[in-house]
Amino acid sequence: ADEARRARELAAEWGRNQAKWASMSTKVTTPKRESLSYTLSAPAGRETKYIPSRNTGDGIANTKQIPQYTGTKILGIGTMHKSNAVPIFSDEEAVEISRMRRG
Repeated sequence: ADEARRARELAAEWGRNQAKWASMSTKVTTPKRESLSYTLSAPAGRETKYIPSRNTGDGIANTKQIPQYTGTKILGIGTMHKSNAVPIFSDEEAVEISRMRRG
């Protein structure tokens, strides 16, 4: 019985609060403002002058030559582990690399 009475009191208080809040609520309107417009321009004295590109002729840059080994010390290139390129200087190294060992 006490719980039911307390529920009725809370419901009545809630109804009074809702009525009070409804009478207090007024629609707030903001004054309309004029739209702002911006123009982008450089400050006085900072205008960029037209600077033409320099004409150096009708040539283009040379391509870099691809480096190539021209010596006689390396016999070849072997693959050790996971596509790791290893230079081979002797027949013994070639055998070790084929067995997946390092010297």
